[in-house]
Amino acid sequence: MRGTVGNTPKTARSIRSATAPVSQPSPQVTAAYRYCEAVTGQQARNFAYGIRLLPGPKRQAMSALYAFSRRVDDIGDGDLPAEAKKERLEQTRSLLARIKDRKVAEDDTDPVAVALTHAADRFPLPLDALDELIDGVLLDVAGTTYRTWDDLKGYCRCVAGAIGRLSLGVFGTVPGARDAVRAPEYADTLGLALQLTNILRDVREDAEDGRTYLPAEDLEKFGCADGFNSDTVQPGADFTGLVHFEVRRARALFAEGYRLLPLLDRRSGACVAAMAGIYHRLLDRIAADPAAVLRGRVSLPGHEKAYVAVRGLSGLDTRQAVRQAARRSA
Repeated sequence: MRGTVGNTPKTARSIRSATAPVSQPSPQVTAAYRYCEAVTGQQARNFAYGIRLLPGPKRQAMSALYAFSRRVDDIGDGDLPAEAKKERLEQTRSLLARIKDRKVAEDDTDPVAVALTHAADRFPLPLDALDELIDGVLLDVAGTTYRTWDDLKGYCRCVAGAIGRLSLGVFGTVPGARDAVRAPEYADTLGLALQLTNILRDVREDAEDGRTYLPAEDLEKFGCADGFNSDTVQPGADFTGLVHFEVRRARALFAEGYRLLPLLDRRSGACVAAMAGIYHRLLDRIAADPAAVLRGRVSLPGHEKAYVAVRGLSGLDTRQAVRQAARRSA
């Protein structure tokens, strides 16, 4: 199965090399990064809250990754016919191959390609993971549904776990970090937690677009197989039970994924804690009022996101993750 941790080619040693010093980018590359940062700031507020805590080179690289990923997602979510979407996605895969082969010049007219090529020279990015992202969006275009959690997990690893592993290529792990060899696994798992939270948040919006992501066996178990095309629960359906079931699954993924935090330097850990913390609090809101996701998109106010960012920067979430890991090992 593509998208699994075992397919990640980076070793713990190469991941640690992400902290190596780099030269300053040229004016063309700097402009390309600025474009990517503008895209990130405009279209990914939760993501932007986290990466603003990073030093410049890492923030630039994360923006380049986001801008490329956003391009792929926009193709899948756009209004083009399915065949045209597939063609555009394969064109994007061809561009990715040029980036992998370092065949994008600094004066190329595509700023995202320029920035990502430079980021891949700066950091040990497992760029094959972006192929997995394209594979995942192709599943969306095909209207793929998922029978079991294992089926859905494969999709989530493509569209979210892959991004977690790419991000780890930017963050690196601290020298001598215990359990560093498992860092890609934890990054992948944290990506799954975020994606499952997204699926719960967007269940009504996805239904209106003709998409169903939650496993069919879970929908049947809780009497929700008829879907979510209304802002009210269908008669006889245990929608609250379904949401609480998926929330427990997501919380377990968060708990495992948070084991990544002690392996990162302070600012990278703060970035991850902020991004994951926003989604974890969002999950708590969904758990408190499951029917809210049928009425509209659940979100956090700006002041609460800011609090999560400060909490991450303080190291509180990292210390909590260390204590929880110690309890599991005892």
